[in-house]
Amino acid sequence: MNRIEYMFSLFEFVSVLFLMFTANARARGRGGIDFDKNYIVTWGQNHVLKLNQGKEVELSMDQSSGSGFESKSHYGSGFFQMRIKLPPRDSAGVVTAFYLTSKGDTHDEVDFEFLGNRQGKPIGIQTNVFTNGQGNREQKFVLWFDPTTSFHTYGILWNPYHIVFYVDKIPIRVFKNNRFGVNYPSKPMQLVASLWNGEDWATNGGKDKINWAYAPFKAQFQGFPEHGCRLDGQSNDRKVCGSTRYWWNNRTYSRLSANEQKAMENVRAKYMTYDYCSDRPRYPVPPTECRLNK
Repeated sequence: MNRIEYMFSLFEFVSVLFLMFTANARARGRGGIDFDKNYIVTWGQNHVLKLNQGKEVELSMDQSSGSGFESKSHYGSGFFQMRIKLPPRDSAGVVTAFYLTSKGDTHDEVDFEFLGNRQGKPIGIQTNVFTNGQGNREQKFVLWFDPTTSFHTYGILWNPYHIVFYVDKIPIRVFKNNRFGVNYPSKPMQLVASLWNGEDWATNGGKDKINWAYAPFKAQFQGFPEHGCRLDGQSNDRKVCGSTRYWWNNRTYSRLSANEQKAMENVRAKYMTYDYCSDRPRYPVPPTECRLNK
């Protein structure tokens, strides 16, 4: 890389951080966004607690029920971030989810699923991308910090160029819109969060079941700003959501900067525990997007 390329990459990286910081600062400057403005509780109403004048929500789960909420709006693109603190102690079998979905049999979906573990063992993250009802694109990581002791920021960038998964502003996965016979999430999607029983599969392949002695399990959520192109009320034209009038669609967000790419490669080398693209027993011939997403 020559000096000009390096300076351009550094400028791009700083620009990305500035925009992300500005978005967060706006929300903090207003004292945070009230949950009820953009979200509704969808299930487990008796297991949802609103705190700090609606600026924080706690989901809980016991043997009777889990709980969840979703955005009031559907979106066609956006940069969706939420601060989350996961259930502490022994949380094996417990799944905390933060994702975009269009719902239905042929749904599009972009997933963060946090997989609980036995006390003292690392919490895992499973990411997945569904198009037209087809998923099976799992990539799993262990976190390099304890996500149960404090809030951390998890984000999904979804624009016409790619989907990027972020953990504390560090990209951990990219799914590109390659336009070469590989489907890309394009249906209007809602933002959803939930806490539920996944003991059949979530921890150690389903061998480690939930220890209900630690119930109720609780996850906290903060930060409910809306940085998405609505498709219900403002416009129903999905093409509008690809416009550069939305800051997350501008050139800065069309690719990772050199520094972001390096940070992502470092995380993937150290903390990725599973990649469907490398699972030869499952996929003797890797799916097409595996080659294109490199």
